[in-house]
Amino acid sequence: MSEPAIDYRAVFHALPGMVALLTPDLVYADANDDFVTNSGYPRGNLIGRYLFDVFPDNPNDPTASGARNLEASLRRVLADEERDTMALQRYDVELPEHPGEWEERYWSPINAPVLDAEGRVVLLVHRVEEVTELIRARGQAGGDRARVLEAELYTRSRELQEANQRLRQAHARERSVALALQDAMLPAPRPIGHHQSAVRYQPAVGALNVCGDWYDLAELPDGGLSVAVGDVVGHGLAAAGVMGQLRSALSAASRASDGPARALEVLGLYARSVEGAESTTAVSVNVDWTTRSLTYSNAGHPPPALLGQDGAVVFLDQATDPPLGARPEHVPRPQAEHAFTDGDTLVLYTDGLIERRNEDIDTGLTRLARSLTVHRALDPEQLADALLLDLLPAAGATDDAALVVLRL
Repeated sequence: MSEPAIDYRAVFHALPGMVALLTPDLVYADANDDFVTNSGYPRGNLIGRYLFDVFPDNPNDPTASGARNLEASLRRVLADEERDTMALQRYDVELPEHPGEWEERYWSPINAPVLDAEGRVVLLVHRVEEVTELIRARGQAGGDRARVLEAELYTRSRELQEANQRLRQAHARERSVALALQDAMLPAPRPIGHHQSAVRYQPAVGALNVCGDWYDLAELPDGGLSVAVGDVVGHGLAAAGVMGQLRSALSAASRASDGPARALEVLGLYARSVEGAESTTAVSVNVDWTTRSLTYSNAGHPPPALLGQDGAVVFLDQATDPPLGARPEHVPRPQAEHAFTDGDTLVLYTDGLIERRNEDIDTGLTRLARSLTVHRALDPEQLADALLLDLLPAAGATDDAALVVLRL
């Protein structure tokens, strides 16, 4: 059964509570119905205008700081690419129908980034909880009680803001560790003679720039080249730790084994002793430059693609076996060979590049083949970028993706 079509614009405008969308330049891109109603400004007086031209600080009150605090929060979101929850703000708003007259308002804002596929902030979600009436009601019930309530709200908001700051700092530390791990475990490949290559590494949306996918290009003692990709179940630092162990083990096994099947057998035996390595998939291809042949073995992974100069695409799918650790007993893995011609392109990838929910894998493979054919004239670096652009969702992938492109 197909999923129902959703009118997200209608959903946005029906959202309960005040929500506006801002560009990175802090210009209103849209505002939902509650924001328009409660702000007192028609949508036409908001869209396309700079936020603080519409809502500046009260020039008659030297202590006014709502706009200044809001801008600081939005700048933090742009810089850190993280949600920011502000303390309760007193924010005097100029009455649209009475210029020069200001109304005391109390808002509790939350600001969050909207990222594109490359992780850049393209919009800011500015959500405001209006608590002015609550403050006023308490004030009518008694000035002392209103001041106590305002103080409590302010204190709790400050505590929340401080906790949010600590979370941002912790996340920044984790991200620093993640980047160091990425550089250590997935370095850029060294030049391979006159053969051009490109690698790409794309964690899922919300990941810490590390994932369980890996790639490896290892020069073999006989002068050939071993190319491999793998996929550990899960995301984040735990999966990356497992990935690092398996990548290193396969790289070593490939150099010491007589072919990719034997290397994957060794890796499978090793994986049984590594917690979290269950159901890992991997594919390994040995390139023999002298015989112009590819020898490969596949442990439950999507098949490598061989792109001919004429645009024809062949999937290397004749030596496919279950993932690592899937069998209770050790069984030799299959191995197959395929010839190549100088100028052909070998492409290895993980399932995050092609698979989509509620879609057969053959559909993803067809989409990959079509993209390879269209972009066959590009060099490996350009081809890798084109594949990511064509195949990954614009809003960001929900699964990790690794990609190796090698011009043979």
